[in-house]
Amino acid sequence: MRALTALVGALLEAWQEVRVHRTRVLLSLVGVAVAVCSLTTVVALGAIVQQSTMELSERSSGRPATLVVSMYGGGGDALDPARVDAAWAEVVDRYGVTYASRVQNTTQVVPFPDGLVDVGTQAVDQPYGEMHRVQMREGEWFTPLDAQQLAPQIIVNEVFWDRMGRPPLSTHPVVALGGQGVPNSASGIPSGGVRAVVVGVTPSPTWDTMPSMFMLADHAKAIEDAATGERGTSAAAAPDPYGGGYGPQTQYEMWVPPELSEQLTGLVQRDLVGALGEGSQVDINRQDWATYGEDPFAVTRNVVIGIAVLVLLLGALGLVNIALVTVKQRVREIGIRRSFGATASRVFFAVMMESVVATVVAGGVGVIVSILVVQSPAVRDLVGQGMVSDFPPFPVDAAITGLVAATVVGALAGLLPALVAVRVKVIDAIRY
Repeated sequence: MRALTALVGALLEAWQEVRVHRTRVLLSLVGVAVAVCSLTTVVALGAIVQQSTMELSERSSGRPATLVVSMYGGGGDALDPARVDAAWAEVVDRYGVTYASRVQNTTQVVPFPDGLVDVGTQAVDQPYGEMHRVQMREGEWFTPLDAQQLAPQIIVNEVFWDRMGRPPLSTHPVVALGGQGVPNSASGIPSGGVRAVVVGVTPSPTWDTMPSMFMLADHAKAIEDAATGERGTSAAAAPDPYGGGYGPQTQYEMWVPPELSEQLTGLVQRDLVGALGEGSQVDINRQDWATYGEDPFAVTRNVVIGIAVLVLLLGALGLVNIALVTVKQRVREIGIRRSFGATASRVFFAVMMESVVATVVAGGVGVIVSILVVQSPAVRDLVGQGMVSDFPPFPVDAAITGLVAATVVGALAGLLPALVAVRVKVIDAIRY
């Protein structure tokens, strides 16, 4: 109880000293407040940069854990696409995988005002958007009901949309796909082509100058079947994309819990080989950023921590210099207190706590300013560069780090002045 009373008394005394010398304290704590604000801001912005890097990686390789499945025929025999799709659907249903998608990179012929263009196309299933964090500039991603629509629906990038003249999506703009000939004057659709409705637009980075689009895998297959019929070739005679190696390669992806990825890899591979028959080859690989179990953001985090510590040390050095000068100016005051019975430990603790209390207040101000800066839309847009869809909240650990750092800096900055104060002799101090 006596120790608690002494601590509270020391804190109150330190606060009174801060109030009495508030001008000096304010000048000495500007650097601490700036240092703590910088430290907290750097740590918080580091979290946003890490989130941006992680999301950028997930857009190309999927979220942890994304398993990529490729299936081939053995001995040069082609696999029946319908049989492969059926085996895949059965496995997905058996293990209750919510997010699974076929992925096929192909092209579709699109008539723009300046001529026909082969547009890069990703044929996917509806869950692909969530699996790869696909961002939308306008409209929305495919819904589960879109596969039932008779007219194919597509999501284009901004370059494609610009070449269309940026028509409002509310007007359900239509483009022609799959044709090979000159557009018909009445319908505007090339021979063998079909109408597709644009339902969404994805943002295009500045370096992307080519039109591209997404469409559902079932719609892409229907368009290919229709084009094959127009050319007078049966679907059975068409180049097989699964085993023959003559068409666009189809791969399959599933997003599963990371802790189950290894177990599911073996089970899915076993079941697919059993469904496709002996001699078939099934390769399953994990491709997300957490594949190798190492933290890919460790370097970024270490750099951020190093910068933050450097900023804090600079603030602490400034505070120590000012505190030493202050103690020199208070030599007479310290001597009088010692002459009235103040012990060396009491003087030591009082001088140190004055520094600690002041730096904690400055640290609190610095953390508040940091929160206002980091949470501002302008800073988020600048740091995120439009690549972050799930901005993390202001990290609590950054605020705690700032306050703890302020306390430690105050203790360290007050240590040397407190030792100087203890060494002051009463008689010399009174004569000062």
